[in-house]
Amino acid sequence: MKVYTYSEARQKLSKVLDTARSEEVIIKRRGGETFTLVFKKLSESPFDVPGIKTKATTKDIIDAVRESRSRAAESGSRGF
Repeated sequence: MKVYTYSEARQKLSKVLDTARSEEVIIKRRGGETFTLVFKKLSESPFDVPGIKTKATTKDIIDAVRESRSRAAESGSRGF
C-alpha cells in the first residue's frame, strides 16, 4: 500500500496511477479525509468479447448469412 498526500498525488498523478495498477493507493487530504484509488479495467467496446473456437470456415459463415437474408427477403421481413 502506498500513501500520498493530496499535493504529492496531484504533482505526480501519472506515477500515482501507474502505482495503482499493482497496489492499493491512498490519498490523504489535509483535513483528514482519505481516498482509496482502485484500478479498474473496462472493456473498450460492447463488441469486445472473447473469441470462440469453431470448425466453421469463412465460406460457411458467409453462406449462412446469405441464406438467412434470402429467407428474410422472401418473407418480406428486413431482418431488423
